[in-house]
Amino acid sequence: MTSEDELVELDKRAARVLVVEDDASVLQLFVRSLKEAGFRVEGADDGGAAKRLFGATRYDVVVSDINLPGLTGIELLRDLRRVDLDVPVVLVTGEPNLSTAMSAVEYGAFRYLAKPVDCEALVDVVREASRLRRLAGVRRQLLAHAGDAARQVADRAGLEVRFERGLEKLTMAFQPIVDLSERTVYGFEALARSREPAMAHPMALIDAAERLDRVTEFGRAVRRASADAFRHAPENTLLFVNLHARELEDESLTDPASPLAPIAERVVLEVTENARLEEVANLPHRVERLRSLGYRIALDDIGAGYAGLASFALLQPDIVKLDMGLVRDVHLDHTKRKLVGSIMRLCSELGMLVIAEGVEKSAEQESLTELGCRFFQGFLFAKPAVDFAILDFG
Repeated sequence: MTSEDELVELDKRAARVLVVEDDASVLQLFVRSLKEAGFRVEGADDGGAAKRLFGATRYDVVVSDINLPGLTGIELLRDLRRVDLDVPVVLVTGEPNLSTAMSAVEYGAFRYLAKPVDCEALVDVVREASRLRRLAGVRRQLLAHAGDAARQVADRAGLEVRFERGLEKLTMAFQPIVDLSERTVYGFEALARSREPAMAHPMALIDAAERLDRVTEFGRAVRRASADAFRHAPENTLLFVNLHARELEDESLTDPASPLAPIAERVVLEVTENARLEEVANLPHRVERLRSLGYRIALDDIGAGYAGLASFALLQPDIVKLDMGLVRDVHLDHTKRKLVGSIMRLCSELGMLVIAEGVEKSAEQESLTELGCRFFQGFLFAKPAVDFAILDFG
């Protein structure tokens, strides 16, 4: 992150520009034109050399050809984002096409220019980029001061960097699910967390995984970390693991050598409806295969998302979880109580266990108990923690 002193220095000095171009005559032309305009300029004739220079010096703008030997301009852009999220990258190509242009925009290129490039136009673009570079540094400082690190990631390349660091620093927290009728802990829900500041919010990693189409990779990391931690859980408790609908198509989920397989009979796969279950190919067979391995299936957030008849028919869940939107202040809302009562009766008839999640008030718990609920999860009982809470039911 650019410090306050660095920002002041950026305002005082001429911007430093790195030009990456394998055509020697074009490289010489770009370097000379930018120097004459007052920029401090260095050149590199391939991506590897550019990466070495960038690792040793902080540049304000990078101008790079897309078709470089050994490393494309898009790949170079992604690598540079690992070092600096804010540096504007101007990509230049002699073979413009829609696909390349779309990739350039997706990965956060500042501009996409087609050869032959007018040198005056290049100078104008670099001058604008250097100004916005300073502005980005100020904005990042403001976000950091406000404690809003997650909003600092904008383009795909920057998001990929933060997502990968988020996975590297992945941790698991566990929130107990209690059976109040037996006054025991029924199970623990595994919740993904990360020590990466930009991925610290509970939903940040999930959102990033969806945007980057890396849900499968994220899910595998969560299941691996959950299985490892659950070795220290109290006996006779269940492990609830969230499962994105897309993960149901991941063949590793039913692999007997997968991390959760040895404890499958203690695992509840909690399917979150953040994608339509109807879009999962051959879903009934996949669910039956999971059950044959010992897993139980839960449907999360009843009362939210895409919840409907199709979800029950396709999954035939063993457990359903009431969305906290239904739980919140249920004791004050007659309509909510009627809905919850209906859900409780229907699930009982279908042999499905119901868990109320997001319970924060004693009055909510008491109202839900009167409606027939015996399983609860929420801050009223315990917050998520890195260890497995042993609750005192008094």
